[in-house]
Amino acid sequence: MAGIVPTVGEDRILRRALGDITPVSFNLTLKLFVNDYTPVDGSVNGSFTEMSTQGYAAKTLTAASWTVAQNGATKAEATYAQQTWTFDGTGGVTVIYGYYIVDEDGVVLMAERFASSYTATNNGDILRITPTHTLSKA
Repeated sequence: MAGIVPTVGEDRILRRALGDITPVSFNLTLKLFVNDYTPVDGSVNGSFTEMSTQGYAAKTLTAASWTVAQNGATKAEATYAQQTWTFDGTGGVTVIYGYYIVDEDGVVLMAERFASSYTATNNGDILRITPTHTLSKA
């Protein structure tokens, strides 16, 4: 499934870009969600259940570390380096359905459900994600 920018994220991104609000930090936070949920335009932070077992911790995405480039004549794409979680086997079997990215206020800027869920069970299980988001002309 392709990622989505919910309406609250669209609003926040435009307000930041146009100077309507000044962010405290330009860093974002990458989180994994464990509820069987498909992100939609109306998604907000409360729509997601963040993972809390298996030694999980959210990842900080430093603003200066994104790579933004044109991808063809009609798309702009932002990519962040691959992020890796190595789970510790505690807390039982955990099914992970996708990820979401929030700003310092917890506003969901982007979210993506995986094509297939990932199950963390054992010490040493690894999940890797390369956050990539594309803006394109309709």
